[in-house]
Amino acid sequence: MTAPTATGDLWLRRYRQVADPAVRLVCFPHAGGSASAYLPFTRMLPDFVEVLAVQYPGRQDRRQEPFLESVDALVDHVLPVLEPWLDRPLALFGHSLGSLLAYETARRLDLRGDAPAHLFVSGRVGPTVPREITAHLLSDDRLIARMAELQGTDPRVLADEELLRLALPTIRNDYRVAASYSWRPGPRLGCPLTVLTALDDPHVPADGARAWHQQTSGPTAFHSWPGGHFYLNEHTTAVCRAIEDALRPLAAPPQPAPPSATE
Repeated sequence: MTAPTATGDLWLRRYRQVADPAVRLVCFPHAGGSASAYLPFTRMLPDFVEVLAVQYPGRQDRRQEPFLESVDALVDHVLPVLEPWLDRPLALFGHSLGSLLAYETARRLDLRGDAPAHLFVSGRVGPTVPREITAHLLSDDRLIARMAELQGTDPRVLADEELLRLALPTIRNDYRVAASYSWRPGPRLGCPLTVLTALDDPHVPADGARAWHQQTSGPTAFHSWPGGHFYLNEHTTAVCRAIEDALRPLAAPPQPAPPSATE
Protein backbone atom coordinates (compact mmCIF):
# COMPACT_ATOMS: atom_id res chain seq x y z
CA MET A 1 0.00 0.00 0.00
CA THR A 2 1.33 3.45 -0.86
CA ALA A 3 1.51 5.79 2.13
CA PRO A 4 -0.74 8.83 1.78
CA THR A 5 0.89 12.25 1.50
CA ALA A 6 -2.01 14.16 3.08
CA THR A 7 -4.99 13.28 5.20
CA GLY A 8 -7.43 14.39 2.50
CA ASP A 9 -10.19 14.49 5.10
CA LEU A 10 -11.47 16.90 7.71
CA TRP A 11 -11.38 14.13 10.31
CA LEU A 12 -7.59 13.79 10.59
CA ARG A 13 -4.87 16.39 11.04
CA ARG A 14 -1.20 15.70 10.44
CA TYR A 15 0.71 18.73 11.67
CA ARG A 16 4.13 17.26 10.90
CA GLN A 17 4.83 14.70 8.20
CA VAL A 18 7.35 11.97 9.00
CA ALA A 19 9.17 10.53 6.00
CA ASP A 20 9.36 6.91 7.11
CA PRO A 21 7.51 6.35 10.39
CA ALA A 22 7.71 3.02 12.18
CA VAL A 23 4.30 3.64 13.75
CA ARG A 24 1.45 6.13 13.52
CA LEU A 25 -0.23 7.46 16.67
CA VAL A 26 -3.88 8.45 16.25
CA CYS A 27 -4.94 10.87 19.01
CA PHE A 28 -8.52 11.47 20.16
CA PRO A 29 -9.29 14.73 22.04
CA HIS A 30 -11.20 15.23 25.28
CA ALA A 31 -14.74 16.62 25.54
CA GLY A 32 -14.73 20.12 24.08
CA GLY A 33 -11.23 19.57 22.72
CA SER A 34 -9.87 19.70 19.19
CA ALA A 35 -7.09 18.12 17.16
CA SER A 36 -4.75 21.02 17.96
CA ALA A 37 -4.58 19.79 21.58
CA TYR A 38 -2.02 17.29 20.29
CA LEU A 39 0.31 19.78 18.62
CA PRO A 40 2.82 19.32 21.47
CA PHE A 41 2.95 15.58 20.71
CA THR A 42 4.04 16.30 17.14
CA ARG A 43 6.96 18.35 18.44
CA MET A 44 8.04 16.11 21.31
CA LEU A 45 7.70 12.58 19.97
CA PRO A 46 10.65 11.15 18.02
CA ASP A 47 10.75 10.80 14.24
CA PHE A 48 9.79 7.14 14.25
CA VAL A 49 6.28 8.21 15.41
CA GLU A 50 3.92 10.09 13.11
CA VAL A 51 1.03 11.79 14.91
CA LEU A 52 -2.47 11.99 13.43
CA ALA A 53 -5.01 13.98 15.48
CA VAL A 54 -8.76 13.46 15.13
CA GLN A 55 -10.95 16.53 14.61
CA TYR A 56 -14.57 15.97 15.66
CA PRO A 57 -17.37 17.93 13.96
CA GLY A 58 -18.72 21.10 15.58
CA ARG A 59 -15.44 22.86 16.44
CA GLN A 60 -12.85 25.15 14.86
CA ASP A 61 -12.98 24.79 11.07
CA ARG A 62 -15.78 22.19 11.44
CA ARG A 63 -17.98 24.37 13.64
CA GLN A 64 -20.72 24.62 11.00
CA GLU A 65 -21.12 20.84 10.79
CA PRO A 66 -23.79 19.02 12.80
CA PHE A 67 -22.75 17.22 15.95
CA LEU A 68 -22.61 13.46 16.22
CA GLU A 69 -24.29 12.29 19.40
CA SER A 70 -22.76 8.93 20.31
CA VAL A 71 -19.42 7.18 20.58
CA ASP A 72 -20.55 4.63 17.99
CA ALA A 73 -21.45 7.34 15.47
CA LEU A 74 -18.05 9.00 15.86
CA VAL A 75 -16.21 5.68 15.51
CA ASP A 76 -18.29 4.86 12.41
CA HIS A 77 -16.86 7.97 10.74
CA VAL A 78 -13.29 7.60 11.99
CA LEU A 79 -12.76 4.00 10.86
CA PRO A 80 -12.93 4.54 7.07
CA VAL A 81 -10.68 7.59 7.38
CA LEU A 82 -7.98 5.41 8.97
CA GLU A 83 -7.92 2.98 6.02
CA PRO A 84 -5.15 4.74 4.04
CA TRP A 85 -2.89 4.88 7.10
CA LEU A 86 -2.80 1.17 7.84
CA ASP A 87 0.38 0.63 5.83
CA ARG A 88 2.20 1.10 9.16
CA PRO A 89 1.37 -0.14 12.66
CA LEU A 90 -1.29 2.05 14.22
CA ALA A 91 -1.34 3.03 17.91
CA LEU A 92 -4.23 4.91 19.49
CA PHE A 93 -4.21 7.56 22.24
CA GLY A 94 -7.20 9.21 23.91
CA HIS A 95 -7.77 11.52 26.85
CA SER A 96 -11.02 11.47 28.86
CA LEU A 97 -13.84 11.14 26.29
CA GLY A 98 -11.08 10.46 23.77
CA SER A 99 -10.12 7.33 25.71
CA LEU A 100 -13.54 5.82 25.03
CA LEU A 101 -13.27 6.68 21.34
CA ALA A 102 -9.74 5.28 21.09
CA TYR A 103 -10.81 2.10 22.89
CA GLU A 104 -13.91 1.50 20.77
CA THR A 105 -11.92 2.22 17.60
CA ALA A 106 -9.31 -0.30 18.74
CA ARG A 107 -12.04 -2.91 19.32
CA ARG A 108 -13.44 -2.42 15.83
CA LEU A 109 -10.01 -2.59 14.22
CA ASP A 110 -9.20 -5.72 16.18
CA LEU A 111 -12.41 -7.47 15.14
CA ARG A 112 -11.72 -6.93 11.46
CA GLY A 113 -8.12 -8.10 11.63
CA ASP A 114 -6.32 -4.74 11.79
CA ALA A 115 -5.26 -5.03 15.41
CA PRO A 116 -3.71 -1.82 16.80
CA ALA A 117 -0.09 -1.94 17.91
CA HIS A 118 -0.83 -0.21 21.23
CA LEU A 119 -3.67 1.54 23.07
CA PHE A 120 -3.05 4.51 25.39
CA VAL A 121 -5.94 5.64 27.60
CA SER A 122 -5.67 8.78 29.72
CA GLY A 123 -7.89 10.45 32.30
CA ARG A 124 -10.69 7.92 32.22
CA VAL A 125 -11.82 4.96 34.35
CA GLY A 126 -12.19 1.59 32.67
CA PRO A 127 -15.26 1.28 30.42
CA THR A 128 -16.93 -1.29 32.69
CA VAL A 129 -16.81 1.03 35.72
CA PRO A 130 -20.22 2.69 36.29
CA ARG A 131 -19.98 6.44 36.00
CA GLU A 132 -22.79 8.97 36.05
CA ILE A 133 -22.14 11.98 33.80
CA THR A 134 -24.56 14.89 34.12
CA ALA A 135 -22.51 17.88 32.95
CA HIS A 136 -24.57 18.16 29.76
CA LEU A 137 -27.64 18.85 31.92
CA LEU A 138 -26.10 21.83 33.73
CA SER A 139 -27.06 25.43 33.08
CA ASP A 140 -24.61 27.46 31.01
CA ASP A 141 -23.19 29.20 34.09
CA ARG A 142 -22.70 25.94 35.98
CA LEU A 143 -21.14 24.28 32.94
CA ILE A 144 -18.68 27.17 32.65
CA ALA A 145 -17.87 26.76 36.35
CA ARG A 146 -17.23 23.05 35.76
CA MET A 147 -14.87 23.85 32.89
CA ALA A 148 -12.94 26.31 35.06
CA GLU A 149 -12.72 23.72 37.84
CA LEU A 150 -11.21 21.11 35.52
CA GLN A 151 -8.55 23.61 34.36
CA GLY A 152 -8.50 22.22 30.84
CA THR A 153 -9.85 25.30 29.06
CA ASP A 154 -7.60 28.15 27.96
CA PRO A 155 -8.16 31.00 30.48
CA ARG A 156 -8.44 33.39 27.53
CA VAL A 157 -11.51 31.45 26.37
CA LEU A 158 -13.05 31.56 29.85
CA ALA A 159 -12.46 35.32 29.93
CA ASP A 160 -14.08 35.91 26.52
CA GLU A 161 -17.84 35.83 27.02
CA GLU A 162 -18.69 35.74 23.30
CA LEU A 163 -16.20 32.99 22.47
CA LEU A 164 -17.28 30.98 25.50
CA ARG A 165 -20.95 31.06 24.54
CA LEU A 166 -20.02 29.87 21.04
CA ALA A 167 -18.08 26.94 22.50
CA LEU A 168 -20.71 25.80 25.01
CA PRO A 169 -22.92 23.82 22.57
CA THR A 170 -19.89 21.79 21.46
CA ILE A 171 -18.82 21.09 25.03
CA ARG A 172 -22.35 20.20 26.08
CA ASN A 173 -22.73 17.77 23.17
CA ASP A 174 -19.41 16.08 23.94
CA TYR A 175 -20.54 15.50 27.51
CA ARG A 176 -23.81 14.11 26.15
CA VAL A 177 -21.79 11.66 24.02
CA ALA A 178 -19.85 10.52 27.09
CA ALA A 179 -23.04 10.20 29.16
CA SER A 180 -24.75 8.05 26.52
CA TYR A 181 -21.89 5.53 26.33
CA SER A 182 -22.66 1.98 27.45
CA TRP A 183 -20.02 -0.75 27.36
CA ARG A 184 -20.94 -3.90 25.46
CA PRO A 185 -19.25 -7.25 26.17
CA GLY A 186 -16.95 -8.56 23.48
CA PRO A 187 -13.53 -10.11 22.88
CA ARG A 188 -10.63 -8.59 24.75
CA LEU A 189 -8.00 -6.69 22.81
CA GLY A 190 -4.71 -8.43 22.22
CA CYS A 191 -2.50 -5.33 22.11
CA PRO A 192 -0.46 -3.76 24.92
CA LEU A 193 -2.38 -1.17 26.93
CA THR A 194 -0.97 1.85 28.76
CA VAL A 195 -3.11 3.68 31.31
CA LEU A 196 -2.17 7.27 32.19
CA THR A 197 -3.75 9.15 35.11
CA ALA A 198 -3.29 12.03 37.55
CA LEU A 199 -2.84 11.53 41.27
CA ASP A 200 -5.37 14.23 42.15
CA ASP A 201 -8.04 13.61 39.51
CA PRO A 202 -11.33 13.10 41.40
CA HIS A 203 -12.93 11.63 38.28
CA VAL A 204 -10.40 8.79 37.96
CA PRO A 205 -9.79 6.94 41.23
CA ALA A 206 -6.98 4.40 41.21
CA ASP A 207 -9.26 1.35 41.32
CA GLY A 208 -11.27 2.71 38.38
CA ALA A 209 -8.10 3.20 36.35
CA ARG A 210 -6.87 -0.31 37.19
CA ALA A 211 -10.08 -1.74 35.72
CA TRP A 212 -8.67 -1.06 32.24
CA HIS A 213 -6.47 -4.16 32.51
CA GLN A 214 -9.60 -6.29 31.97
CA GLN A 215 -9.86 -5.03 28.39
CA THR A 216 -6.77 -6.69 26.96
CA SER A 217 -4.98 -10.02 27.07
CA GLY A 218 -1.75 -8.13 26.36
CA PRO A 219 0.50 -6.44 28.93
CA THR A 220 -0.85 -3.41 30.80
CA ALA A 221 1.27 -0.56 32.15
CA PHE A 222 0.16 2.21 34.51
CA HIS A 223 1.61 5.71 34.85
CA SER A 224 0.48 8.52 37.13
CA TRP A 225 1.60 12.11 37.63
CA PRO A 226 0.76 14.90 40.09
CA GLY A 227 -2.10 17.15 39.05
CA GLY A 228 -5.76 17.13 38.17
CA HIS A 229 -7.79 15.93 35.22
CA PHE A 230 -5.74 17.90 32.71
CA TYR A 231 -2.35 16.86 34.08
CA LEU A 232 -1.32 16.47 30.41
CA ASN A 233 -0.82 20.22 30.14
CA GLU A 234 1.77 20.20 32.93
CA HIS A 235 3.48 16.88 32.15
CA THR A 236 3.48 16.73 28.36
CA THR A 237 7.18 15.91 28.19
CA ALA A 238 6.85 13.01 30.64
CA VAL A 239 3.73 11.70 28.87
CA CYS A 240 5.50 11.79 25.51
CA ARG A 241 8.45 9.97 27.05
CA ALA A 242 6.11 7.23 28.29
CA ILE A 243 4.58 6.96 24.80
CA GLU A 244 8.02 6.85 23.19
CA ASP A 245 9.22 4.11 25.55
CA ALA A 246 6.11 2.02 24.89
CA LEU A 247 6.42 2.35 21.10
CA ARG A 248 10.21 2.07 20.89
CA PRO A 249 10.15 -1.71 20.19
CA LEU A 250 8.27 -0.98 16.95
CA ALA A 251 11.22 1.09 15.74
CA ALA A 252 13.82 -1.60 16.41
CA PRO A 253 15.16 -3.27 13.23
CA PRO A 254 14.25 -6.95 12.90
CA GLN A 255 16.88 -9.23 14.38
CA PRO A 256 18.41 -11.86 12.07
CA ALA A 257 17.45 -15.44 12.82
CA PRO A 258 20.17 -17.41 14.62
CA PRO A 259 22.11 -19.82 12.39
CA SER A 260 20.80 -23.36 12.31
CA ALA A 261 22.85 -26.23 13.67
CA THR A 262 23.63 -27.44 10.15
CA GLU A 263 25.20 -24.18 8.99
